[in-house]
Amino acid sequence: MLKLTTALTALVLLSTAALAETQTPGSHFITNWNADSNGVVSLQEATTKRGDIFSTFDADEDGKLSSEEYDMFDEARANAQAQMQEGMGEGKGKGKGHGKGHGKGMNEENGMQRAFNDTDGDGLVSRDEFMARIPDWFAMMDSNGDGGVTTDDFGPGN
Repeated sequence: MLKLTTALTALVLLSTAALAETQTPGSHFITNWNADSNGVVSLQEATTKRGDIFSTFDADEDGKLSSEEYDMFDEARANAQAQMQEGMGEGKGKGKGHGKGHGKGMNEENGMQRAFNDTDGDGLVSRDEFMARIPDWFAMMDSNGDGGVTTDDFGPGN
């Protein structure tokens, strides 16, 4: 439980810290996923980060996210999203392109959904399932198809 609580806190703090830096669409994603700080998230960086995320939420370390473990993952993402929207003044003319249904950035969240990752429909998400979905998820975010995800991929109309 401590592992999950720590992960939840870290996820929220990282997202909030990114907001303090800038309100550019996608900046929170780039800040948290761009390991080499070059402004471009590569497929390899996305693969590494998703592996880390899976390990964080696989509390019993059985190689599968159970319903309860995925619920914790969903809760962490929802809390982080709420913190970001609050920090951007959602509903006050700020944060355009960040909320649900706005621009390409929503694909970041769609690729984390249980239904997207539970490819065999058994209610569990194995590490293999979660990792196998990376190329499809990455392609959804890479709106210009250049092989890297930048804040441009989250902009209006993407």
